[in-house]
Amino acid sequence: MTVSKLSTELLDQLLSDYKKPEDLIGENGLLKQLTKALVERALEAEMEHHLGHARHDSVTNPAGNARNGRSSKTLKGEFGELPIEIPRDRHGSFEPQIVGKHQRRWTGFDDKIISLYARGMPVREIQSHLEEMYGTEVSPTLISSVTDAVTDEAKAWQMRPLNRLYPIVYMDCIHVKVRHDGMVRTKAVYLALGVNMSGEKELLGIWI
Repeated sequence: MTVSKLSTELLDQLLSDYKKPEDLIGENGLLKQLTKALVERALEAEMEHHLGHARHDSVTNPAGNARNGRSSKTLKGEFGELPIEIPRDRHGSFEPQIVGKHQRRWTGFDDKIISLYARGMPVREIQSHLEEMYGTEVSPTLISSVTDAVTDEAKAWQMRPLNRLYPIVYMDCIHVKVRHDGMVRTKAVYLALGVNMSGEKELLGIWI
């Protein structure tokens, strides 16, 4: 099916929600889904570092500590409210650092999340962003573990299979303030948004 064969009713249905770039980066935008995935992946990497073994692996720490489900928390920031799931351990000794136990606000990270998912970002820059996101001194081993996990998450999103056909594709651009080398610069972020045959919006790619 080509765009020319689509009915006016279907086009109206596909276009019913998208009106402005905020539909991608606003309170209910697709960026929140990426933010949630990346933060939760970082927390899982922290837990792995804390316990000394990956999920489903044998318990190797002397205390016999292991994972024990998750707890829910809602963060507030420029993106509005973001519900996340935080892993727990049996002994209750896990202290998450990217999102502290009593932390409820998370500000200044939208541009970093966009950068982490944008194509072609070297590992060193991801590592630098993560150090800023933690906002505190953490061990190089932890940063390395989280960097590996986040890099895998970002690459998985970049390499995910797309549909063969999107009847509608939007190309858009937003401008964000990015702190780099101690200076705040304005950078253009290019977005490709596709609407699939079911009328659902998909963020196809992000480029800075």
